[in-house]
Amino acid sequence: MAPQTKRIEVTLESVLESVDLAESIVMRVSGAAGFGEDDCHRIGMSIREGVINAYNYGNQKDRRKKIFFTIVFEPEKMVVRILDQGTGFELSAVPDPLAEENLLRTSGRGIFLMRAFMDEFIVRHGSEGGAELIMAKRLPASRHDNGGSASSRDKES
Repeated sequence: MAPQTKRIEVTLESVLESVDLAESIVMRVSGAAGFGEDDCHRIGMSIREGVINAYNYGNQKDRRKKIFFTIVFEPEKMVVRILDQGTGFELSAVPDPLAEENLLRTSGRGIFLMRAFMDEFIVRHGSEGGAELIMAKRLPASRHDNGGSASSRDKES
């Protein structure tokens, strides 16, 4: 019999407190899955940045809109999805925060952190609109088996 996929789905309100709630959930779940303290912190920061973006830019702080937050454990990785109800965005349009002309700008840093801290980072348009961030981190046991290479980095579809 194949192992069951474990899944957590949470619908978050478009309020700033949802950022802390999502981070708290993923930190607990990551720790229980065997991630070390540093990885838990990186995962938590990535989710924090993703939910802040969904709240601020996607839903534009509109309390009538929701943020859909999902954690799925696949055999070798934990996949986190954050979907807002905004208009979506093009990843290629986000300025590179390391470019000299952008060093003092505040936008783009969250995407930079999510890319750096997670093994996979994808942005796509949600099936009913909005932006969907999909991030994955290989489970601790499977990192040693795969040699540490990511299969999907920085994709947009």
